[in-house]
Amino acid sequence: MMHDELSVVIELIYPILSSQYFMCRYTYKLGHKLFNGSYVWSGMYSFKASPYPGQGSLQRVVIFGDMGKAEFDGSNEYNDFQPGSLNTTYQLVKDLKNIDIVLHIGDLCYANGYLSQWDQFTAQIEPIASTVPYMVGSGNHERDWPGTGSFYGNMDSGGECGVLAETMFYVPAENRAKFWYSTDYGMFRFCIADTEHDWRPGTVQYKFIEHCLSSVDREKQPWLIFLAHRVLGYSSADFYGAEGSTEEPMGRESLQELWQKYKVDIAFYGHVHNYERTCPVYQNTCVRNGSHHYSGPFGATTHVVVGGGGASLADFAPVRAKWSYVRDHDYGFVKLTAFNHSTLLFEYKKSSNGRVHDHFTISRDYRDILACTIDGCQGTTLAS
Repeated sequence: MMHDELSVVIELIYPILSSQYFMCRYTYKLGHKLFNGSYVWSGMYSFKASPYPGQGSLQRVVIFGDMGKAEFDGSNEYNDFQPGSLNTTYQLVKDLKNIDIVLHIGDLCYANGYLSQWDQFTAQIEPIASTVPYMVGSGNHERDWPGTGSFYGNMDSGGECGVLAETMFYVPAENRAKFWYSTDYGMFRFCIADTEHDWRPGTVQYKFIEHCLSSVDREKQPWLIFLAHRVLGYSSADFYGAEGSTEEPMGRESLQELWQKYKVDIAFYGHVHNYERTCPVYQNTCVRNGSHHYSGPFGATTHVVVGGGGASLADFAPVRAKWSYVRDHDYGFVKLTAFNHSTLLFEYKKSSNGRVHDHFTISRDYRDILACTIDGCQGTTLAS
């Protein structure tokens, strides 16, 4: 099939007019042109157009990391490293009518150099990725390999060196070998970092992160979200604790001033295979107590580990930090619902049954975003 041509048909069905915006739904199918001139076509799929940046509408975002894949018939039972992946996939497919975009922040399928594993993974997520945007981040199991320019010199990618992930999934990165990018979805601005490349001050990625956070118009896009695979913020994982840390080295030390200055609402991470939510925290201190509702001016960023997409679970360290508000040693995913420019709902759902295990809301108006907070406004002196 070396000379087959990939043919894509996209057909506009009709625009649907709501009280706030136009929404177009598209149907499409994929096909191969064979040597004899005939075509082999897939079934029909459909998706709706994304909202433009700043557009007000009901917008629902699912976020998780480290899902992997599994066999429905249990035939991979001997080496079942991702026992929760099918449950996570099932819950998303079941609720797909109430999901607008998915962000899978690294460690996608754990193929580790075996192409057939990618085929299995893409078949598993096909009902999701064919219907809503399926955006991905780069994890250690996609990128890391000695001597290839990855920030970590381990062999976790099985020699893939990011090539498979960067080829199979489109992201709006300037250089897809550097898998960091920003993407807008209605009232959301997402800044997706690549922890498998250097993020520290003075690097190209650091400059990208600051530009992504600083360039958003918070009146139009009030919900500013930072995402990365490895934990650059806070985690109680036992393997971090064994190193005397709660993060990747030089993680939050490099970035916390940016998160605070530009008032990042929530920072999400994978890599640690469990769930944990902090209080709004800055420099290891809770600026506000952990809660199920926040209102008024921004205090500090809430950090969330949501790496329980499916891979074998990670344990927590025995000593619990004051900033650790909610923890769950189980599989699950997060769903963000922006009702409008002033109300955001956060839900952490169990993959086993889809029930909400943790939640909080943010309520505020635009003046709350403009208000100064700790290290969040330009410093002044008597001279200035």
